[in-house]
Amino acid sequence: MNPTILIVDDEKHTREGLRTSLEDNFEVYVAADIQGALNILEADSIDLLLTDLRLGGEDGMKLIDKVLDRPHPPIIIMMTAYGSVDTAVEAMKRGAYDFVTKPLNIDKLEILIQRALRSRDTEKEVIELKKVVENKFGLARLIGESAAMHEVFNTIKQVAPTRATVLILGESGTGKELAAQATHTLSGRPKAKFVTVHCAALSPQLLESELFGHEKGAFTGAFEKRIGRFEQANGGTIFLDEIGEIDATTQVKLLRVLSEDRAFERVGGNTPIKVDVRLVAATNKDLGKLVADGKFRDDLFFRLSVVPITMPPLRARKEDIPLLVSAFLKGFSEENGKAIAEFTSEAMQSILRYDWPGNVRELRTAVEHGVVMATGPKITLRDLPMAVRQGGATTGGAAGKFPAPKEKPLDLQSHAHELIIQALEETKGNVTAAAKKLGISRRTLHRKIKELKQPPLTPPQNE
Repeated sequence: MNPTILIVDDEKHTREGLRTSLEDNFEVYVAADIQGALNILEADSIDLLLTDLRLGGEDGMKLIDKVLDRPHPPIIIMMTAYGSVDTAVEAMKRGAYDFVTKPLNIDKLEILIQRALRSRDTEKEVIELKKVVENKFGLARLIGESAAMHEVFNTIKQVAPTRATVLILGESGTGKELAAQATHTLSGRPKAKFVTVHCAALSPQLLESELFGHEKGAFTGAFEKRIGRFEQANGGTIFLDEIGEIDATTQVKLLRVLSEDRAFERVGGNTPIKVDVRLVAATNKDLGKLVADGKFRDDLFFRLSVVPITMPPLRARKEDIPLLVSAFLKGFSEENGKAIAEFTSEAMQSILRYDWPGNVRELRTAVEHGVVMATGPKITLRDLPMAVRQGGATTGGAAGKFPAPKEKPLDLQSHAHELIIQALEETKGNVTAAAKKLGISRRTLHRKIKELKQPPLTPPQNE
């Protein structure tokens, strides 16, 4: 289908002449005034607007303003017999792509139109590519609207374009590797390699060889030269997961790579190899304590933690659970060919009460378990893993903080609001105490209350 062009000119012979000249390559619409142009824009999808600066008693600049207020405005090219530098600059400031003067040169105008449309196509491709990249590796996979997660998002966005080393801290299952991938994707070098090494899975000798490579004959079984992960990641990012597990010898070599030289030698070699690598590390251990115990070098700790990012445990951001459940439920339902759109009230309440010691990873597994086990259109309590059923029971331990609802819960997205109401009831309207029960900040709770349009049940006390 040919691109669509709307020509707006109050002179009939001009707009009809342009229609005749352009209709071989474009689908052409014409209008004589601003209102006529707006009517066409409302009814049809227009790729490019070619409008006169003077439309009878109306100013074509006003049309630009009205068009640019639309959700998906077309490209705008201005044309006028009253051309001047000032007019051209003003049109461009308003958002016009370019400016032409009458009498028009049709050949040059067509070239300009084609260039403008190519520019729009390129812009669309970039936007779509960015969406694909974001959805695959970027922040789109880190789900949450809690204050704790917004702090994570903001730190990643700020540090990603820099060369700073990043240390991601947090319990297992909180999404540390996703945060590392997002840091790489938003770094400005997303097409470069992202190389992951799970340090705890390898013995000290194997880890050193894995990271730095080895020369032929360096040790028994080294029958040929091996390129290490740092060399493989050259120009990109290396992610060292479980960095707290590396031994003293590897710590020394890693420290040198993080020095200004950015150099190392392969095992069994003596030739320095320089690399351009961004290092992101992660651990679920307290590195500060390891340093105090003499098990981790303090100078390496300082080099690693230029910018620390702490991934919050799921129990500290329970308001994000409905969002995570929605995303997991949609994905696993599609993956397993099932039409499951929600949980029963009983099942959802159990999920909200459970403390999730395995964090987001455990929640994801629980939702997948529920989808697989469900035999109807909803996931029931019996479809959930035993630990979630028992841990979320109202008679259970620390996880069972809130009483069962007396009324039927709202939809999946509304359970967070219901949990807030119940917390406020339990604390008799004390916002500070309710926020502590929910594992969120007072600021987040105040925002949620405002969204509910429901103030605390009694005036807050002892805040």
